[in-house]
Amino acid sequence: PDMHQTRKGQQWYFGMKLHIGVDSQSGLAHSAVVTAANVHDKHPLPNLLHGNERRVYGDSAYASQKALIASKAPKAKDFTNQRTRRAGEVDEVQRAKNRNKSRVRARVEHVFAVVKRLWGFTKVRYRGLQKNATRAFTALALANIYLARGRLQGQVRP
Repeated sequence: PDMHQTRKGQQWYFGMKLHIGVDSQSGLAHSAVVTAANVHDKHPLPNLLHGNERRVYGDSAYASQKALIASKAPKAKDFTNQRTRRAGEVDEVQRAKNRNKSRVRARVEHVFAVVKRLWGFTKVRYRGLQKNATRAFTALALANIYLARGRLQGQVRP
């Protein structure tokens, strides 16, 4: 009942979205928020920031959130992607900057790959956001352990 539908292109989706905050150095998820599918990506941003960030990377959905990022993470520099097309013309310099930012943002996709491919979290299994949120947060915790397995094991002496 608390899940909704949304359209992306010509395809309709029903369910929920999982928004995560990932540390760019370690690649581990530090915060997560679950919303209905029709909620815009910029709304859970305050819950994804912990305040000690030095840099904030995001896609163009967060481009209009400069004041919010400055209030929640005062030490952070804003590295969100900016729109490259203005009045029908493509700004190649801005496009190149966005490409460099996207290389760092790709760390988020590694977490989603583990959650979706290894733990099978591609479809919701329960009715309601709360039950699916619990399942998603458990999958994220397992993904963090999986991604940090090399550091957790330590060096093995021969």
